[in-house]
Amino acid sequence: MALYLHNTLSGKKEQFVPIDPKRVTMYLCGPTVYNYAHIGNARPAVVFDVLNRLLRHHYTHVVFARNITDIDDKINNSAKELNCDIKEISTKYAQAYNEDLKALGVMMPDIEPHATDHLAEMITMIETLIGKGHAYAAEGHVLFDVTTYKNYGELSNRSLDGMLAGARVEVASYKRNPGDFVLWKPSDASLPGWDSPWGRGRPGWHIECSAMAAKHLAETIDIHCGGKDLIFPHHENEVAQSCCANDTRNFANYWVHNGFITMSDQKMSKSLGNIQLIREVLAETGGEVTRWVLLSAHYRQSVDWTPETVAQAEKTIDRIYSTLRDVADLEHDVLAPVDDEVLNALDDDINTPKAFARINQLAKSLSNAESNHLKVQLKSTLLNSAALLGVLQTKPNEWFAQKQAGGEDIKEQVEQLIAARKQARAEKDWAKSDAIRDELDALGVTIEDSPEGTRWSMKS
Repeated sequence: MALYLHNTLSGKKEQFVPIDPKRVTMYLCGPTVYNYAHIGNARPAVVFDVLNRLLRHHYTHVVFARNITDIDDKINNSAKELNCDIKEISTKYAQAYNEDLKALGVMMPDIEPHATDHLAEMITMIETLIGKGHAYAAEGHVLFDVTTYKNYGELSNRSLDGMLAGARVEVASYKRNPGDFVLWKPSDASLPGWDSPWGRGRPGWHIECSAMAAKHLAETIDIHCGGKDLIFPHHENEVAQSCCANDTRNFANYWVHNGFITMSDQKMSKSLGNIQLIREVLAETGGEVTRWVLLSAHYRQSVDWTPETVAQAEKTIDRIYSTLRDVADLEHDVLAPVDDEVLNALDDDINTPKAFARINQLAKSLSNAESNHLKVQLKSTLLNSAALLGVLQTKPNEWFAQKQAGGEDIKEQVEQLIAARKQARAEKDWAKSDAIRDELDALGVTIEDSPEGTRWSMKS
């Protein structure tokens, strides 16, 4: 089956056909690094990590770029508050972001361009836009004239006339049109700035991605990803300035956007006070469980983060790792093919819920398999298929050891209770055995009896 993606540009699911199958290009808008990233920032990183893995399954050479925005007024404000340089702020939080994503099983991109390293490319692109009549300088600013690009609004399915008519009355005096957006803005002595033909200043947000994508990928790229909240104005503006500067029909041939995260059916927002940082979630839930929840709904839909969805994900992962632990001594053929149903689900617009359903079926079949030959086959298929989703790649004993480590404070108490329960069972004191099991359950401990002894782990 070919790979199909829902293309925001057309509003339809389309077969993916790369410009050059020998060099497939993908760009994802990364974070603005002025603070620790929140769990909403994790969803595009995780979702498009799966797409990255999927593309690498199909193509021999994929170039994936995920940028770091390290020039921004939020960073400037944070640096002022802390009385330090913006580089100190951006370096700290860029590193923290990558640490968080590593814990979520997200692979590093092939290229991680930083905006501050690409000022020359941005200035050159702005000069090109001015030279072609698409941008103009006014009062230290340079602005893109949206009326010069006939396809403006195509990506977000908005009418330029409607946008201009609906613009707010109070518009900056230096703008020709209310919808014109900033490519360059002046910096006073209190702000970071770089020399340019228009005076000391700094770039607008949108020009950064256009310049970095053109330098590291191509003037027209295969896939551009991001959250659906970026469609307008950020991605719309990227399209306008890139196509006008480079004289291309498209900036990206496929635009793929993910939905939001809701917290117990409420959209995550600062006003509601329900935003959680990635590292806060990781401390409570762990990386693999968090990743599983983020992929549990189709990427274009909202994923609802609740205690119930987290508990269900952990229960499912524990069950599969338990099955894998039972066959830990059997070989794993890393060259075994990925399961057709898992691959077909992911090829159908990254249908992770359907892929997870098949992963569960494979795990159940492995649990019920009788011959070692079949167990090896199923184990290999399960692990190689799960690798496309970035899950189940930890050794089972390590997985359960991590869970036990989470309950280190009660480890001695748990082991004493398990020993007492073992003694009660040996003496056929079933009432006492059941009472101890209830006590363990109250402590949040799951136990599993096996011929090798009693295993235990902490519940979510």
